[in-house]
Amino acid sequence: MFSYNMYQIIRTNEIRRSSAFLDQDEAFETTKLLSKRTSSDDVKCRNKSSLFIIPQRYILGIMGFLAVVNAYTMRVVLSVAITEMVLPTQHNQTLDTHSCIIDWELNETNAHDIRSSNLYPWTSRQQGLILSSFYWGYVITHIPGGMIAERFGGKYSLGLGMLCTAVFTFITPFVIYATDGNWIWVVIVRLLEGLGEGTTFPALTTLLANWVPLKERSKIGTLVYAGSQIGTVVGNSVSGALISATDDWAIVFYFFGAMGIIWFILWTVLCYPKPESHPFISDKEKMYLAEHISNISSREKVIPWRSILTSAPIWALVIAQIGHDWGFFTMVTDLPKYMKDVLHFNVKENGLWSSVPYILMWVVSMSSGWLCDWLIHKEHMRISFARKFFTTLASMGPAIFIMAAAYAGCDRMMAVGMFTLAMGFMGTFYCGMKVNALDLSPNYAGTIMAIVNGIGGLTGIIVPYLVGALTENHTAAEWQLVFWIAFGVFLVTNFVFMIFGSGEVQNWNATELNEKPLESAHIKNPENLAMKTKC
Repeated sequence: MFSYNMYQIIRTNEIRRSSAFLDQDEAFETTKLLSKRTSSDDVKCRNKSSLFIIPQRYILGIMGFLAVVNAYTMRVVLSVAITEMVLPTQHNQTLDTHSCIIDWELNETNAHDIRSSNLYPWTSRQQGLILSSFYWGYVITHIPGGMIAERFGGKYSLGLGMLCTAVFTFITPFVIYATDGNWIWVVIVRLLEGLGEGTTFPALTTLLANWVPLKERSKIGTLVYAGSQIGTVVGNSVSGALISATDDWAIVFYFFGAMGIIWFILWTVLCYPKPESHPFISDKEKMYLAEHISNISSREKVIPWRSILTSAPIWALVIAQIGHDWGFFTMVTDLPKYMKDVLHFNVKENGLWSSVPYILMWVVSMSSGWLCDWLIHKEHMRISFARKFFTTLASMGPAIFIMAAAYAGCDRMMAVGMFTLAMGFMGTFYCGMKVNALDLSPNYAGTIMAIVNGIGGLTGIIVPYLVGALTENHTAAEWQLVFWIAFGVFLVTNFVFMIFGSGEVQNWNATELNEKPLESAHIKNPENLAMKTKC
């Protein structure tokens, strides 16, 4: 019995020793594998970080900016081109004692000889309908575009809409030639262009809500939306230069249509709806965005239409948008006509001086975006006050200086200077009310932008036709009435926004009462957490 017990003790010790050696070997192999894996993961993280020096949210911001630039070049190109597409107006210098008198023979000598077969007898009212027809389609696709963007992501609703506009812009001259300048067909083509472009701002707003943290919202939002000024500058100046150089108005449609198609190709490759679906984003940036983007639900959402449509801050935003769009469309759509009819600039000068106000507007919009973020971040201003303050600057500044330009008389440089100051003040609109939809409801920002921008876009239908009807004789007195109307609209709509506007997240933004914001979501896979921490 003693011998058997000793044997058992010795055998047990041998088994323990061999198990210990085995455990050491396994531990050693496991350590080697973990070391290799960690080393490999570190290399992958370093390589991934080195490949994408620019964060993907900034690439999205730049491509969004270029989207708006292209959208506005294709929108405003007709405003310059149409001044060279119609038969010359027979001016009567005795009609208006306030008109600027010029040497008409000298002006005709300096004018470029565009083939008379490519000029059409469109009346002032018909020109107003042609210019406004873009917005007929533009307002229709706003709400569907916002809903599609929120459900499926903004990438393709924006991209395909822009492609549609680019294609129809490119074929515009072919349609005009084929129909011998039938203005109704021009209206149809412009309407189809507007249908494509109506998805632009709702889709961009949805993308920004998914990609941009609160503390970068004014900067990146302003960068994207301020593309409208650069697009207007490029559209006006390049159109004037191209028509002047080629004596052919059709060239501008070919050029800007092709630019829109090229943008679509780049957009398809580089941008994605959400950070988690982006194949090139670094894990570090993905984790940063998950931590800092708040009030965004990853659940399928049911749009709270009743709450949205009965919200006072929403309707205040709609009214403020109407005021801004009324003044902006008056300038964008009809300033080239004013430059030609009243100030008598030729097409090259017209394109150049019509674009100057938007250069200052872009500079102000970018700088005011940084200033607004800084004031909010340092708690010098609450969000609501900041939105109202910068919106007021963007309303009353243009109202005052547009009227000063209207009464500048025949001093062409004084008039251009006043228009430039007016549009400079308008630049604060983007960090004021343009990003306000993101403040009120990040979850439904696309739908809200669709409602706000869509209703505001109705002014794009009204303003060009109204201006055409009020300025049939092309006199300075008629244009002064146009600018007085704009002054009144600015004043009233800004007052409403000051009273009822807000910068606070609305209660109905949350899809469920107990739902946690995306920023507080936990990562279930510890390996992913370790990888994200290291990267």
